[in-house]
Amino acid sequence: MARRTVEKVLVIKLSALGDFVLALAAMKKIRQAHPKAHISLLTTPAFEGLAKASPYFNAVFTDGRPEGFPQWMALRKRLRAATYGRVYDLQTSAHSNRIFQLLRPHPPAWSGIALGCSLPHKNPLRNQMHTLERQADQLMYAGIWPDAPTAPGSAPPPDLSWVLATGPGERPPAGGVRPKPYVMFVPGGSAHRPEKRWPVDKYGELARILYARGLDVVIIGGPQETALAQAMQRQVPRARDLTNRTDFARIAVLGAKAALAIGNDTGPLHLAAAAGAPTVVLFSGASDPALSAPRGKVAVLQAQKLSELPVAKVAQAAATLLPAGAGAGAP
Repeated sequence: MARRTVEKVLVIKLSALGDFVLALAAMKKIRQAHPKAHISLLTTPAFEGLAKASPYFNAVFTDGRPEGFPQWMALRKRLRAATYGRVYDLQTSAHSNRIFQLLRPHPPAWSGIALGCSLPHKNPLRNQMHTLERQADQLMYAGIWPDAPTAPGSAPPPDLSWVLATGPGERPPAGGVRPKPYVMFVPGGSAHRPEKRWPVDKYGELARILYARGLDVVIIGGPQETALAQAMQRQVPRARDLTNRTDFARIAVLGAKAALAIGNDTGPLHLAAAAGAPTVVLFSGASDPALSAPRGKVAVLQAQKLSELPVAKVAQAAATLLPAGAGAGAP
């Protein structure tokens, strides 16, 4: 199918936040390849606001994870009625394969790995590629990115300049007349993956070091991270707790204005890094940074057990990334 004839396009990306942020690079390329098409996104409610704020979609649907037979049938009916000319499946999971199979016997042209799709990503090494190169490679196989950068480390990171243009412009409230540069801490992560979290007492120790260097600390996360923030405040009372007070766009704006972001391998840290924050990301042995680390001005630190990662090593990485003049001592 010639690209210029595609009038209606569907992009599928359901979760999770870090993966969604990385997929914004492919979403940008899809929009560039189909500048006049009506492009819809099939996602989940958590990403509705971020997707609607982006310049890539004309419509955003959040019913991408139906529960029960009636919801599945409603999704099938809606997708069939939409008559999409092409689908870019950036989720490439068993779930999105099921969506493809629902649209038989006459599914639209489909880019992904669903069994029987017309634009398959046939690279046998795809699962050994970083998400950015893997999705660039997928779009090359789909015919819309002939010179896709697929060598390790070559694909461009997500562009979040549109968030900065539309998001809130203020920085966190700061004491004193002259605000200090601030460091974002992202100490949370998936509740079912505690091994991916650096211990909260180490974050507290690092906060004391950063305060001694003349920096403020703000703590980002959802309501489940509030207890972590309070534990840090017991060690460093001046640390500011912004948990449960930031949506995704606000996190991006804070990241763009931060002197530094430090955190676990979790979605909000990906968002801050994509917004331009110099970033120190902490990996345990449970994940492979070669496949999923954020890109940009990023230092990756990994320890088999994060509890064994020394505070001094993180502080040293932070010092190398801090902009000139930031963290040089109290003003």
